[in-house]
Amino acid sequence: MSRKPVAIGSDHAGYEMKGLLIDELRALGHQVLDLGCDGPESVDYPDLGKAVAEAVAGGQAERGVVVCGTGIGISIAANRNLRVRAVVCHDETSARLAREHNDANVLALGARLIGSEVAKACLRVFLATEFAGGRHAARVAKLGG
Repeated sequence: MSRKPVAIGSDHAGYEMKGLLIDELRALGHQVLDLGCDGPESVDYPDLGKAVAEAVAGGQAERGVVVCGTGIGISIAANRNLRVRAVVCHDETSARLAREHNDANVLALGARLIGSEVAKACLRVFLATEFAGGRHAARVAKLGG
């Protein structure tokens, strides 16, 4: 992975987990582009998903991480951008396969569904795993972007 920043954003439900993931990113030596939210007050997840998607699609970030209560809503928002392949992951295997097979560039996590250690493990695997290419490349190309 290049040394461009990793963009990260969350809604209020993911705010605390976002902080833990920022700490993990920095511990791993990554620069962080924190796109909000900035506190536990209620915010709209589509705005944060869109901001992270735009940073990844626009090249300001190599990959992105989005967090909401389930990871679902914010991943839908991020996936509105045709250059983004956001995936909700619940374990290391789903994070690894999302990168290897789908060339996912945004990791979505559900703060109300997984614990902080699982979230950090998903993040580490997501960042360390390269796209396998080969037979998967033509399929990913059909996704657009």
